[in-house]
Amino acid sequence: MDERAAGPDEPGRAGVDASVESVFREERGRLLASLARRFGDLDLAEEVASEAIEAALVHWPVDGVPTRPGAWLLTTARRRAVDRLRRDRTYAARLAVLQVEADRADPAPAADADGELPDERLQLFFTCAHPALPAEDRGALTLRCLAGLTTPEVARAYLVPTATMAQRIVRAKKKIREARIPFRVPGVDELPARLPGVLQVLYSIFTEGYAASSGPTLQRSELAEEAIRLARILRRLLPAEREPAGLLGLMLLIHARRAARVDAAGALVLLADQDRGRWDRAMIEEGRELVRVALTGGPPGRYGVQAAIAGLHDEAADPTTTDWPQVVALYDVLFALTPSPIVALNRAVAVAMRDGPEAGLALLDALADEPRLRGHHPYPAARAELLYRCGRFAEAAVAYREALEQVGTDPERAHLLRGLAAAEAGSRDG
Repeated sequence: MDERAAGPDEPGRAGVDASVESVFREERGRLLASLARRFGDLDLAEEVASEAIEAALVHWPVDGVPTRPGAWLLTTARRRAVDRLRRDRTYAARLAVLQVEADRADPAPAADADGELPDERLQLFFTCAHPALPAEDRGALTLRCLAGLTTPEVARAYLVPTATMAQRIVRAKKKIREARIPFRVPGVDELPARLPGVLQVLYSIFTEGYAASSGPTLQRSELAEEAIRLARILRRLLPAEREPAGLLGLMLLIHARRAARVDAAGALVLLADQDRGRWDRAMIEEGRELVRVALTGGPPGRYGVQAAIAGLHDEAADPTTTDWPQVVALYDVLFALTPSPIVALNRAVAVAMRDGPEAGLALLDALADEPRLRGHHPYPAARAELLYRCGRFAEAAVAYREALEQVGTDPERAHLLRGLAAAEAGSRDG
């Protein structure tokens, strides 16, 4: 633990701060999972993890960044937790009972042949997705604890006010503590029933990574890649289950386009305009094989169907050769599995590509009163584009302005502003 890199970071405090931020971003999930597994309390784990970071900001500029910074943070956080429990005997006794029960159900993992402990983040995923928690709290808590999203970012992902999301996260932590939910991976017999919640959590994390809810960039690739890594773990854990294969395939088929989604300046490039030569063909091939696995051997699941849709886009040489009738047919299947307004929105866009903008616009207008689409900028943005294609420029400008009030990232905002300018110009000329 005391082995150090060669002296303090030369660029000074700013360089050390950047190192701390990088390490914490990389190690946060692992650190929280280990602390939660050890002490059985998420609030305590988050508090001492933050204290460990503060300690690093004090010590690393003087002593140098540790060779194993993650281990340093974990050791420091554990010491802070022990000190706190010593001061609060009642709290310590309650956590001790929780830990004994957790160890009895699922003993602490042993080191492998290389002396490395198994990754405990998967345990935390299943705990956060426990069926004792309300469905809307599971993904929110996991995004907060494992993905490191802020509460406003989680709120945007779930289309609810920030205050509402903050209450959900507090409520979920309290439920885990009071219901004595263990921090463990369920047994083989429990996994099929627990799996859908974990898959939804992983997909939510990937979605935030692929299309960030806010900020200066369109994508948070590190977050998407973390979701893919965790999906691979699930796939290995449940090789006979088809939906983990479908989810992993979906992620890969979408993530394969990441390099072409923005230009050199970071501006958004729509799917129809992307340089498909920049797509990751190896990732696409792996994703297509996973689609085959997901759709073979029984009724299709939601992730397998979504992966098949993504695969049709990736297989097309250009937008004109995309099999839009098949895309619409797959959306029909998906809507039967998950009849949500988000699926209906995507289906309407596909219908517009198959049958023309008027047909798609009629379907979008039928969704105008859906509560879950309020504040969801892709809905007015899609309407704006179809209205523009129909030559209804003044209405398109109104829809673009509505989308601009809701959009979160700078590249999407710039794209909508360009669309608004074109609609206003069309309206003047018309």
